Amino acid sequence: MEAVHGSMLLVYAVIAIAVLILMITRFKVYPFLVLLIVSLLLGLAVGMPIGSIVKSFETGNGNTLGHIAIVVGLGTMLGKMMAESGGAERVATTLIRWFGEKNIHWAMMFVAIIVGLPVFFEVGFVLLIPIAFNVAKRTGKSLLLVGLPMVAGLSVVHGLIPPHPAALLAVQAYHADIGRTIVYGLIIGVPTAIVAGPLFALLIHRYIALPENNPLAAQFVASDEHQQKRDLPSFGVTLFTILLPVILMLIGSWADLVSEPKTLPNDLLHFIGNTDVALLIAVLVSFWTFGAQRGFNREQIQKFCGDCLAPIAGITLIVGAGGGFGRVLMDSGISKQIVETATSAHLSPLLLGWSVAALIRLATGSATVAMTTACGIVAPIASAGAVAVKPELLVLATGTGSLIFSHVNDGGFWLIKEYFGMTVGQTFKTWSLCETIISLLGLGLTFALAAVL
Repeated sequence: MEAVHGSMLLVYAVIAIAVLILMITRFKVYPFLVLLIVSLLLGLAVGMPIGSIVKSFETGNGNTLGHIAIVVGLGTMLGKMMAESGGAERVATTLIRWFGEKNIHWAMMFVAIIVGLPVFFEVGFVLLIPIAFNVAKRTGKSLLLVGLPMVAGLSVVHGLIPPHPAALLAVQAYHADIGRTIVYGLIIGVPTAIVAGPLFALLIHRYIALPENNPLAAQFVASDEHQQKRDLPSFGVTLFTILLPVILMLIGSWADLVSEPKTLPNDLLHFIGNTDVALLIAVLVSFWTFGAQRGFNREQIQKFCGDCLAPIAGITLIVGAGGGFGRVLMDSGISKQIVETATSAHLSPLLLGWSVAALIRLATGSATVAMTTACGIVAPIASAGAVAVKPELLVLATGTGSLIFSHVNDGGFWLIKEYFGMTVGQTFKTWSLCETIISLLGLGLTFALAAVL
């Protein structure tokens, strides 16, 4: 079969993405299977050598998972230890005390930004939703007023701030500096989360009436009341354990300032600042701070680690398949064609990174897949680009693009709909709109930062 060239490649890419959307939304086929099937069919359609199509998918899948699987596994274990020890509960009660009931929506945003750092969005959400239910019940406020700032905080760190897996992958793809990316990410992320979270929640919760009785809330509130008697870890210990991987990564990125490159101290600092190692150290520390010190024995800690990995298997497979699809786009020449089209259109690399990630997010529903695939497409353009752009800002532009308009093909959409007890329409008006505010405002602030730097 003859290989397809030129702008026809783009036509096939658009058809492939349209088929992806249709299969996942309309026919409810599992995203992992759809990504695999569409990748293989796309390879055949554009005339890739038949022997190399599967290899190409496997390479992309393996490259993505080689790193992501470790980060997801360790991050989830850390989150699980925090939940079981009552660390998350401690953070919530402390913040209610500090902020007061009247400002609880601000507290929820901050707790989400802190807790969301080491864990996937879905994991962070499941960790924090019991806190949101309890806070809403104790303060008598709408779950939306409490919950929307929480999901906005989680979403911002998910898309913009390493050590989050997607942001971290973007840091590697664009050869950005992790320390600077964290700093710039916070400069852009915090104001964005404030507007899309507490401020938007204050406005929208008046117009959306949630059902009186939420069966999920009842279950969490009840189970939490009997947990009040247990001995919780202190606020300081909890915060230290959650932020430990971030601290270690920052130390690693500043290693060359502290010590001479290529010396043993320098190598050691880089080693402990490596994402996998930093998260591993934090997990081991959590076995002590959240485990042994809270009276859990070795068997119980082993069980927590085993139990928490099952739910993330699906996420991990889908993310890997997204990487495989991205690799097929590259090896078939589609990415190269997008590069040429984009270069001739003279799009700013920041706008290009945002647009590509936004399109893939709308197609696949996963911010992580959007970010990982977009990096593969945009990185070659950025490195060959006539316009010099800071790689850290490219990470942030791609990240904000990957968060646009969450809809029915996103697991997070259904998670929020079910837990908040909303209809599909209400979920669009609240959660999908919240994500779009984050995406557009984040892009605007990234451009503003690019003008200043």
